[in-house]
This record gives sequence, structure tokens and C-alpha cells, in this order.
Amino acid sequence: MRVTGTGHASMRIDTAAGSILCDPWVNPAYFASWFPFPDNSQLDWESLGQVDYLYVSHLHRDHFDAAHLRDFVAKSATVLLPEFPTSEMEDELRELGFTKFLRAPNEQVVELDGGLKIMIQALTSPTDGPIGDSSLWVEYDGVRLLNQNDARPTDLGVFAELGHVHAHFLQFSGAIWYPMVYELPAAAKTAFGKQKRERQFDRTWRYIDDLKASHVFPIAGPPCFLDDALWQFNDIHGDEGNIFPDQSVFLAEYAKVGGDNGVVLLPGSVAEITTTGCTTTHPVPVAEFFAGKVAHLEEMRERKRPIIEAEKASWRHPEIDVLKEMKRRIEPLLEESVYLAKGVGGPVRFDLVGYDGESVESIVVDFPEKQVRPYADEKVRYRFRTERALVEHLLYVDEVDWVNSLFLSCRFSAARIGQYNEFVYAFFKCLSRERMQYAEGWYDEHERNVDAEDITIGDWVVQRRCPHLKADLSRFGIVEGNQLTCQLHGWKFDLASGRCLTSVGHQIRAHRADAPVTAD
Repeated sequence: MRVTGTGHASMRIDTAAGSILCDPWVNPAYFASWFPFPDNSQLDWESLGQVDYLYVSHLHRDHFDAAHLRDFVAKSATVLLPEFPTSEMEDELRELGFTKFLRAPNEQVVELDGGLKIMIQALTSPTDGPIGDSSLWVEYDGVRLLNQNDARPTDLGVFAELGHVHAHFLQFSGAIWYPMVYELPAAAKTAFGKQKRERQFDRTWRYIDDLKASHVFPIAGPPCFLDDALWQFNDIHGDEGNIFPDQSVFLAEYAKVGGDNGVVLLPGSVAEITTTGCTTTHPVPVAEFFAGKVAHLEEMRERKRPIIEAEKASWRHPEIDVLKEMKRRIEPLLEESVYLAKGVGGPVRFDLVGYDGESVESIVVDFPEKQVRPYADEKVRYRFRTERALVEHLLYVDEVDWVNSLFLSCRFSAARIGQYNEFVYAFFKCLSRERMQYAEGWYDEHERNVDAEDITIGDWVVQRRCPHLKADLSRFGIVEGNQLTCQLHGWKFDLASGRCLTSVGHQIRAHRADAPVTAD
């Protein structure tokens, strides 16, 4: 099996029975904020796109690059389609010209022509990607590969049961806006960023240890930030709280926990994987490339500047009445929302900075009252501050997912009262009737499906499944004193009270192991 690195989470897998192109991303994403690093735009995409199969793990725009898929990927390719709860991915791919689809039953091995086997695991909670994320397992002639990309399954056992995996591709770096955009003192922001960075690595080590593959390939990050306004997010400033470490940092941190089987793929690197080893060739020496990271980024910044400026020029739509359009789009969804609206539990404010960079229009999405209205000088749970032009553009293009656009762009600042509230971001990910209905149904089923099984961790008996997204706490749970941390997403719980310390709601069932059991 030959794997060609094509940047970020993208790779081309070649076997004698066929080729698979995964997650090709080249064009800037999220309001021209994210670019692939190392740069992959100068690869021979005319050739790389001539494949038998296309696999797109999910709709995040650093994985689903519509323009690139349209222009460079053969429309004769069969799309390996995850079993997602909505038809959005298939609909968008059909609009781009793809006509051949293999709808892979979830977690079932499918044998393709020539003995090539695949299995796709689809994750389907409202917080998994844009309504879904997935991983791809591939086997040919005894060689097995898992492309986990940035999916976060609760259990890799379904893959391990199919036989020893020889190549494990997974995320290790950040792909979020926290804590950089929060209006916090610098010291607090650094401390939170350091915790986030450590959690990212801890989760990666857990996945690696679970699968025990022959070779580990760090992928799906980090992006780079080439706009001058976002340049500080690149991990080149000696900031221990930066959440975007690169592949060279991964190798160094992995070595600290005894990892010696890491393999880095640059764009254009080729790994020949067999049941007994892995041989890799690179376009330039890996260590030499990352030693020159700053120079590479500076050269990219100048080369990509016209692209960024052209995108910025397209965002303004002064003809749009933002308040009127937000009311039209959002109020019907608020009326349909039960679980998400209750979960948010208060008003959320958007401060929109005008074209002059100073004037501000403040609009409130009032979840309890189910209305969008001008800000009335009240306390709010969350406050977002961003350019009016960005929201104008979201409304102009009828964007159904403000997470997969505005929030991931990091082109905003945020403040909140109290804990993180996942329902805020879940709601703004579901600005269509189809998504809202699915999310409400999922939370309804999730809330009614109480997990009765208990496990013992240290001195505590706790429910086996994390109240957040059902991670198996026998594998991901760590207890220190009276506090439990679920390492899958970093959520923390006070075991004495059962209270979630990370977000509102999500009570955990727990008691000390030596406590007397009382009958109900």
C-alpha cells in the first residue's frame, strides 16, 4: 500500500486494486483564515485527482474543499459515503458533479473490486463535525490502514478487531477557537491554552495506545494563519499556550512518552507500507523543513496575500438588514427548538462592528423568549464581537452553519458568564430545519437513554458512559481526588456533587466506593 501525503488530513492511497483520495483541501477556509501547512497548492493535483474512489470524512471546510473537488477530482470517482443522518454531503457532492456513490453501512466491512476492503465509522452526534464526522479503515493484501483524521470515536475496538493496523493516521493539533478568541487576561489565556494543548496530546496518546499500530502518522493539523490580523495564532512565537503545535513538535512530545514509530508526511512525501515495515521518501528533509518554518510561513503569507484580499472584498453586503434577516432566519428555528433553546438558557449577544471599525450594532438572540431583537442593556450568557460584514456574508449566502464558517475563522472575540455551554455552538451549527430537527431528536433520545452501568475508578463508582458524548470512562476516565476528567474531550466533573465543571448540565452519577448502598 502506497500513501502519498497531500497536505493536512489529505492523502492518496494507492493499491493494485484501486486508489482513494481522502479529504483534499487546498483553498483557504473559514473566511480565508485557515491555510494548509505545509503548503500543498503546488502539487500536481491534475494527476493526484485521477482516482478510483473519493472519501471525504465530513463537511468541515478544511476537509471538504468544494472548489478543489469541483476542479481537480475526477467525476468518475466513486464516493465512499459515510452513513450520516442527513443527506447534506451527498447533496453537495452531486452539485459538484459526482454521480457514483457507495453508501457504506456504518461499521461494516465492504469489499470493493479487486479485493480492496474498506470500513467507515460514522459519528453522528450534533457536536461531531458539522452534523457528522467519520474514520476510514482500508485493507489490501494484508496491509491495514486507519485514517482517523480528526474524528473522536469513543472506542477504536471496532477497527482493532479486524486485525493489526499497520498505519494509523490521526489528529494531534488544535482545530478550534478556544481559548485564543476569549477576552481574558494574557496569563489566563496562556494557562487555558497550555491545558488545551496538553489535553490534545493526552487524547492522542490514548488513541495510539488503544490501536497499537505499527506506524503512527500525525495529520489533520495544524492549519496556518496568513492574514496579518491572525498571524499570532501560528506556533512560532514561543507561546506555551499555543494550541497549534506542528508535526515536528508531535515527534518530540511523542518521544517523551516512549513513542518511536511516528512518521511525518509532507505534501509530496510517499510512504510504502507493508506488513513488515514502512519506507518513506520526502521532497525535502523533514527536520530541515520545520527548522525553516518561519521563513516558509513568511513566503506563503506574501504569496497568498492577494487571495486573502480578494476574499475580504467579497464579504460586504450593505444592502442586507442584518437584524431583519437574523429574525427571519433564526426565529422559526427558535420556535422549533426545545432542547437546544433550554440548554442555552439565556440571551446571546452579537456586537457587530461597522465598516468604519468603530460603530457597533448589538443584536440579541433571546433563547427563553424565542426572539431576535436589539440589545436592551441586559445581562447575557455569551457575547460575540465580530465585523458586521462577516454576518452580512453569512446571511447573503444563506449559511446554515455559523460554526463551520464564522467561529472557526477566529475572526471574532468572545466573552461569557459561567461555564462553557455546548448548546450555544450546537444551535448556531443547526441553522436549517433539517439540522435542527435532527439535533433536537438526538438530544431527546440522548436525554431519555440513561446509562445504568457503573464502573469503579480509584475510590469512586461512576456511570460508565460520560454524560457528554457517551465516551467509555473505563478507558477515558481519570480520577484525581474528587474530580473526574474524561480525556476524550477534556470534560471535568465534581464527583461529590455530580456537577459538570466544564459546561452547564450533564450531571454525572457517582458515589464513593466505600459509601453504603441505600435502597430506593
